[in-house]
Amino acid sequence: MLIRYMEEKDLEQVTALEETCFSMPWKRQDFADILKNPNRIYLVAEEQGEILGGCMLTDILGEGDISNVAVLEAHRGKHIATGLLEKIIQIGIEERKIEAFTLEVREKNIPARGLYEKLGFVSEGVRPGFYEKPKDNAVIMWKRL
Repeated sequence: MLIRYMEEKDLEQVTALEETCFSMPWKRQDFADILKNPNRIYLVAEEQGEILGGCMLTDILGEGDISNVAVLEAHRGKHIATGLLEKIIQIGIEERKIEAFTLEVREKNIPARGLYEKLGFVSEGVRPGFYEKPKDNAVIMWKRL
């Protein structure tokens, strides 16, 4: 498996990934805009030409906001999300000099919360009713270096 920056050729697969993983998915144009935004990077996990997962980092004045963490259901449990997150944090630290990373996760998504905790994120708050389809709270997590 190769973890690399998203390229224009990946837009269709990344959009399809988003549609299979999220109830309110981003559109193709949203991902195309990432390619032009110097404050955003999107990594993909690719195997034999197939995009298995992806995630995004937005550099907001030196803080890293991680979002859109997605892995195809058939490939979950293979540490793809772990690899993507470790790489995006490494890039954030080494290339962007980021010292604090944040993300939101559905309160009911226990597996994702466990992964984030393993990577050093801690819960620092809740946004009630943040998610729709289905309704859920967002747990705000931070990893500070």
